[in-house]
Amino acid sequence: MTAVPGSPPTGRAKLADVAKLAGVSVGTASKALSGSGRMRPETRQRVLDAVAALDFRPNQHAQSLHTGRSWTVGLMTTDGIGRFSTPVLLGAEDALGAGKISVLLCDTRGDAIREQHHLSNLMDRRVDGIIVTGRRTDPRPPLKGIEPIPTVYALSPSTDPQDISVVSDDRSGARLAVEHLMATGRTRIAHITGPAHHAAAQDRARHTADLLDQASLPLSTGRVHFGEWSEAWGRRAAEAVLRTAPDTDAFFCGNDQIARGVADTLREKGLDVPGQVAIVGYDNWDIMALASRPPLTTIDTDLGEIGRQAALRLLDAIGAEPEPGLHTVPCRLVVREST
Repeated sequence: MTAVPGSPPTGRAKLADVAKLAGVSVGTASKALSGSGRMRPETRQRVLDAVAALDFRPNQHAQSLHTGRSWTVGLMTTDGIGRFSTPVLLGAEDALGAGKISVLLCDTRGDAIREQHHLSNLMDRRVDGIIVTGRRTDPRPPLKGIEPIPTVYALSPSTDPQDISVVSDDRSGARLAVEHLMATGRTRIAHITGPAHHAAAQDRARHTADLLDQASLPLSTGRVHFGEWSEAWGRRAAEAVLRTAPDTDAFFCGNDQIARGVADTLREKGLDVPGQVAIVGYDNWDIMALASRPPLTTIDTDLGEIGRQAALRLLDAIGAEPEPGLHTVPCRLVVREST
């Protein structure tokens, strides 16, 4: 029985089959799987997609002996709850798993001693690289004593500009929110956000104020309202905003929890959303955004893509082709009933 041209081969797939399906040479397919050599991200992704389609299983033992690699990567998180780091880690694992790279997950719970313990274990296991992530976007000190091991920081960037960091583009997120509100005719926009000492709150607030200033629109109360990442703060802050500026016609909130609290206050006061007042949240956390009344228009930070990009950049770094610096992943607007 002959195979149909262009169809996956029958029997156990070989590297040549992967290369043919991906439309690349056998050498390029090999480099894509080993993480060596520079290539376009879409080329590497085509190879990984072909691997998945053909269920290609390289001989890891032979590869380890030949390359000196362990074919394992450490994923280190400081986020015990996992609200933000889990999507990042899943995105990274999807990209690495397609290349048949095993993943070792380490939860430091924000403890420096535990972090060093996990780091020591990863080094003992001779991991090929490490991805570090956390629950906040605040820059963090780089890992110590790992100079030989390629490392990428995802969501929480390294303070060292020579490291590789992949983060969400909060400027694009704020722009999407503000421009969407202005496009719906809103001119009296309030901004309620989290603690002033959090980078996410500061960055989103700064970008929001700058964008409104460029449009010759002041914040409805004349200032940003910093507080907590909670529904309770959203309710209290909305009360304060409406007392100070009752003509406020939109709220842009620093996260979805705050936005849901704002929605509660507006509903209690009999204000129609979005008829009289519009609300935009941030994060696209389904538990909050979809349970809100009405469901929230929000900014999706694409955490899974941050993880995927971090993994692909780690593979480049393992292949001795690192691209140091801060790399951003654009946000996207998710429109629901609150606007």
